[in-house]
Amino acid sequence: MRKYLLPLIALCLAACAPKAPRYANRAAAIAAQIHDPASKYVVVVCHRGDWRNFPENSIPAIESIIRMGADMMELDLKLTADSVLVLSHDGDVRRCTNFDWVFRDQPGKSARIQDLTLAEIKSLSLKRAHDVTIDTLRMPTLREALAVCKDRICVNVDQGFGYYDQVMEVARELGVVDQLLTKSGHQPETVREKMGRYPEQMMYMPVVGLNNASGQLLLQTFLEEDPAPLAFELCWNSQDGVFEKACREVLDNGSKVWVNTIWASLCGGDGHDDDAAFIAGDPALVYRPLLEKGVSMIQTDRPEFLIGYLTREGRHTLPE
Repeated sequence: MRKYLLPLIALCLAACAPKAPRYANRAAAIAAQIHDPASKYVVVVCHRGDWRNFPENSIPAIESIIRMGADMMELDLKLTADSVLVLSHDGDVRRCTNFDWVFRDQPGKSARIQDLTLAEIKSLSLKRAHDVTIDTLRMPTLREALAVCKDRICVNVDQGFGYYDQVMEVARELGVVDQLLTKSGHQPETVREKMGRYPEQMMYMPVVGLNNASGQLLLQTFLEEDPAPLAFELCWNSQDGVFEKACREVLDNGSKVWVNTIWASLCGGDGHDDDAAFIAGDPALVYRPLLEKGVSMIQTDRPEFLIGYLTREGRHTLPE
């Protein structure tokens, strides 16, 4: 009897033992959904972080969207005079910092990031969208931002393909290459040449403007690539069926579709963006048609609003 009892106990213990997690961390789980063309999970990308409550592209703006449950932080890069990558959408620091006050005694001083050292940039305080200066917040470097994002959230490196080598240097040191996605409007051969220099690669996505001939040509060129890109960022400003056609082609090719609902000019024109849904109090007004067409990556300026809707629809629960 005893010889049967011991194996039975072992089986019971094995059944009761906690299962090992499928993914090493949350960022890895999100990246897996991006790589899986069959996944129904909708990736929520936050445009410059939570800029409504914190300075755009700032560390608190990143921390806030992580707490919300967002999947990807979209950030913009610029290079300082001493060759350090910092987070800024604009090439000039006037809109987002108190530059004019700090350098009030130097009226001729350039406010361009390329003309400022990192020390000079770190002497500036960031502003919120309401033009309120936050004395304790400074413009982060790419290294500082990626250290915060590591293992917690994926990152879309926007305005950054031209800095590919510098981004890779930082990403490799921090061990976050596989959670980064970069994009551009370059031809496939340019992308292959730049990315092919590294054994590990960031995720890549072509940006396609559907309302012009060059964008349509770029779309068809990338559709012929083997392997196909993980995703295509499709931008359009009309209701003439151009998006629906492109969307079907991309999905049939085994890639995902990324749509920007941040501005109407990028997603079909007036009445089709985040604010149209938010003002109407009806997220389904804008987001449901996109989901029905197969869109599974959405860049938004209303992350909490979108995440709430997707969660209710059963489209925003990561597998354990």
